Amino acid sequence: MNIYEINDLGQVLAGNTYAGRGIVIGKTPDGKKAAVAYFIMGRSENSRNRIFEEVGEDVIIKPFDYSKVEDPSLIIYAPLRRLGNQLIVTNGDQTDTIYDFLKEGKSFTEALQTREFEPDAPNFTPRISGILTFADGDFSYEMSILKSADAQGSACSRYHFAYPALAGTAHFLHTYVCDGNPIPTFQGEPERVSVLDDIDAWCDQIWTNLNEQNKISLYVRYIDLETGACENRMINKNQK
Repeated sequence: MNIYEINDLGQVLAGNTYAGRGIVIGKTPDGKKAAVAYFIMGRSENSRNRIFEEVGEDVIIKPFDYSKVEDPSLIIYAPLRRLGNQLIVTNGDQTDTIYDFLKEGKSFTEALQTREFEPDAPNFTPRISGILTFADGDFSYEMSILKSADAQGSACSRYHFAYPALAGTAHFLHTYVCDGNPIPTFQGEPERVSVLDDIDAWCDQIWTNLNEQNKISLYVRYIDLETGACENRMINKNQK
């Protein structure tokens, strides 16, 4: 087993009918750009009734059809927010918790100590989060998963990972191992996966290989490490 192997992201996604929500963070092979991707999937009509929308440098999720909204509490949030030299990406309203803590001079980890997995028994969906910190023409990144310590949701296990940005390497963290009932929670470290120099090719690789029935939306951002310029791609299945 090669622990440093970089798996093809398309193949990883293609083999999983239900990864849930996913965060990918890494650096392009040419070493010039930070790459971030966030996608959502859904099985229920309530979950599938969503689209991404850009608001300045941030991204929000909102209902596609407001008349069909059943419970907005765990499906409507801002998955991507920028604060100074840091970019936050998460699968829930902990985005705002992290943002508020950073504004107070506190850390990513401190913010997540105040949160835990989602209260959606029996799945107890993990809260997954990432943050990129830019400095001196480069960046580093951290990822976190908060998940139930047992099948009853009686306690929260917290895992934190910190990475240097290496050209051609990304890490992929997602909420579920695969489909199921209840849905099995992600296990182990974030997966080492490929990233491409071309944003359109990477975006297509991700979207094409997400399960056609369950995928909902995808957002990809590349950030030039020299200029700070951003290039974004957004796909909403509901908007074709």
